[in-house]
Amino acid sequence: MTTTLLHHTDGTPFRDLNHNGTMEPYEDPRLPVEERVEDLLGRMTVEEKAVLMLHGRMLPGEHPPFPSGADLITERGLTHFAMMAVPDPRAMAAWNNHVQDLAAAARLGIPVTLSSDPRHGFTANPATAHTGGGFSTGPEPIGLAATDDPELVRRYADLIRRELCAVGIRVAIHPMADLATEPRWARISGTFGEDPERASRMITAYIEGLQGERIGPDSVACMTKHFPGGGPQAGGEDSHFAAGRRLVYPGGELETHLRPFEAAFAAGTAQIMPAYAIPSGSGLAEVGANFNRDVITGLLRGRYGFDGVVCTDFNAITGMSVPGVVTLPPRHWGVEELSVAEQVVLTLDAGADQLGGETDPELILAAVRSGAVTEARLDESARRILRDKFRLGLFDDPYVDVEAAAELVGTPEGRALGREVQRRSVVHLAGEPRTATAATRLYVEGVDPQVAAGYGTLVEQPEQADLAVVRLATPYERREGMLEQHFHSGSLEFEAAEAERLTALAAAVPTVFAAQLERPAVLTPLAPHAALLIGEFGAADEVVLDAALGRAPMTATLPFDLPASDAAVAASREDVPFDTRAPLFRHGHRAPAGS
Repeated sequence: MTTTLLHHTDGTPFRDLNHNGTMEPYEDPRLPVEERVEDLLGRMTVEEKAVLMLHGRMLPGEHPPFPSGADLITERGLTHFAMMAVPDPRAMAAWNNHVQDLAAAARLGIPVTLSSDPRHGFTANPATAHTGGGFSTGPEPIGLAATDDPELVRRYADLIRRELCAVGIRVAIHPMADLATEPRWARISGTFGEDPERASRMITAYIEGLQGERIGPDSVACMTKHFPGGGPQAGGEDSHFAAGRRLVYPGGELETHLRPFEAAFAAGTAQIMPAYAIPSGSGLAEVGANFNRDVITGLLRGRYGFDGVVCTDFNAITGMSVPGVVTLPPRHWGVEELSVAEQVVLTLDAGADQLGGETDPELILAAVRSGAVTEARLDESARRILRDKFRLGLFDDPYVDVEAAAELVGTPEGRALGREVQRRSVVHLAGEPRTATAATRLYVEGVDPQVAAGYGTLVEQPEQADLAVVRLATPYERREGMLEQHFHSGSLEFEAAEAERLTALAAAVPTVFAAQLERPAVLTPLAPHAALLIGEFGAADEVVLDAALGRAPMTATLPFDLPASDAAVAASREDVPFDTRAPLFRHGHRAPAGS
């Protein structure tokens, strides 16, 4: 490793981060974190402080024309990166050690902090969640909420912690404390549901599992999002796009949306990410939360006393451009008419510490040179950012064991726990499980035939079957655009032709419908015809088939209302929980035995 490990005269080992052969206070593992922070801050130039306030993106290795994370470290001095992709555990661990070597060669040897959106579920969206990397797969967060079992969620979050730590990822850009009060919103699968009380229980357990009792060398720090609550999106449109630029409060329920964040503060969340959207009509300033002093300084820092790192949602100011691949516009809602320089000043004045997705320190340095931002203001943010690096133990040992990573990630025990949580998240909505033997003739849709063959004899046509098992995705309106196509928004109803086909199938053969509820699908046309109707939130085929065929009990309950129609959703208020008229199934529903 680049940094030399030396010993003080009293035998204390330390990393010689500034390469002078002496144990400086910030290098001294015996000193309190605050003393180490202040010593290091006094040694830093304004340029080094500005760089600390950038939280860029990184791909491991070289992936032209994407920017090289290694170059951003060696040429610009960046030390915070969100991982855009994660290879197998051994390769990821080796990459962590490589970038730590690059950072250790710098003047002060400030270590790199690697972060990530969720990676332990089934959702693959380049802007919100990822798959791959060999991690132990569980349901989406909404499925954790369906279990309504804080101890199970705490155990699973602890598994996530151990696997992320093993490969060097030390900040989780999650959980989402947003409430699922607008059924059309594309991000519901990442929430803990519609009920603020259940969401608060789950948030608490999740943060405790990732961070432990306090932030330390074995923690993954949580960046809870999207303050002050991204759930009440106008019309259900997502704030990554201009159509979703506003949060709305027709029911006056801002306080309700703050409650899960209050639970996150009580649990000690290390960091917070504001929302892209404008909290319109809330009484707060009418600009996006990333730029909003009322939100960050007034509400978050003032009312709640939060003194952790605030990192803006990514690329709110400059957008994202990869030559020849993609250009995504900035999400600077409410301040579009301001220059980039003015937006940076507004963001820092609002109280943000890091600019998510940004990699050019000139954005901040220009503001300092102009006199619009003082170096003392940079010091405020640098203190918070350095504090977390020290608390996480990165200054003392940022490296991971490459061989151990391959043994610690995706272990049989970890995969078994992930599978257990999947099973515990399946909701019995209506009907009864069906028994099947090797002789039972099964017709399946959306199920791997090789898996299904272990549960019965597969047939190709429904009329040949004794039982059909059909996995269904939640309906959505297909959108154009490289990024927007990954956001499933709009209508929750099946197209008429598809609903007719499915009901005809159920009339021809007893049919199990298993709906993957990434949003609250309208199942009204199917419920009366299903031999069994179940809801799941990310589950393997085996989990679904075990539930469908009565081999595993279904103990979960709905974490949101299932609306009866699109019309009922359109008539509801975006910010009010349980506001759709006469829902098909209510929050907390689980079909009684013999239904």
